[in-house]
Amino acid sequence: MKEKNQLLDSIIDGIKEKKGKNITSINLKGISGVICDYFVICEGNTPTQVAAIADSVEHFVKTKINESPIRVQGQQLAEWIGIDYGDIIVHVFLPELRSYYNIDHLWSDAKTIQIPSEY
Repeated sequence: MKEKNQLLDSIIDGIKEKKGKNITSINLKGISGVICDYFVICEGNTPTQVAAIADSVEHFVKTKINESPIRVQGQQLAEWIGIDYGDIIVHVFLPELRSYYNIDHLWSDAKTIQIPSEY
């Protein structure tokens, strides 16, 4: 469990480093049919910032706990980048795509935590 918390903390630190906003952690443990234990969702204002946030997450996780993602999708357009760490999947969105896909609210019974930004 400690390792998963370290992974979650490293992901959030990577998002904050590039000023990702509207950071949400969704605990999906115990919900049937889910593919991971956590979603971490955030936004960047532009495709450049979305790409920078995703790169920062990968860098922080690799540096702090020496883990690499299983898969990263969406880097070409950088409108929605998904970073799969197995138990935790990170979604970095442009605000309009996040609103459109609304994955924050797919599981109403999941525990959702809004993570404050310090800037």
